[in-house]
Amino acid sequence: LIVGSGMSFHNMQAMMNPGSSLEQSCAFDMWLEHACAASSTTRSAQLAAWTEAPSARFCHPREEHLLPLMVAAGAAENETGRKVFEDVVMGAKVSAFEFGGPAPLTGEADLVA
Repeated sequence: LIVGSGMSFHNMQAMMNPGSSLEQSCAFDMWLEHACAASSTTRSAQLAAWTEAPSARFCHPREEHLLPLMVAAGAAENETGRKVFEDVVMGAKVSAFEFGGPAPLTGEADLVA
C-alpha cells in the first residue's frame, strides 16, 4: 500500500483570497484527471511535463505537494487512475486520485456478495 498525501491544488497565497482561483484550479484539475486515467505510458509522459498543463504553476508554485501523486502513479505501473474525491476548499477545486483500487460500486448487485 502506497499513500501519497498532497493536494491537487496548493497555492496557499491564492487560497487566502477566496474566489480568485476556482477557474484555474478547475482547468488544472480536469487536466490532472485525464492524465491520471491515461495509459501508464501516456500518464508518465504527461505527469513528467506537468508544468505544461493549464494553470499548472498557478496551482502549484512549488511541486512538493504534487510529487506524492507522481510517486503513487509511478508505483501503479499499468493500473489506471481515477478520481475518488473532489471538493471546493477555500475557493479552489481539490481532488484525490486512486490507482489500482477496487472498481467502484455500480449498483445493488455489487452490494450482494
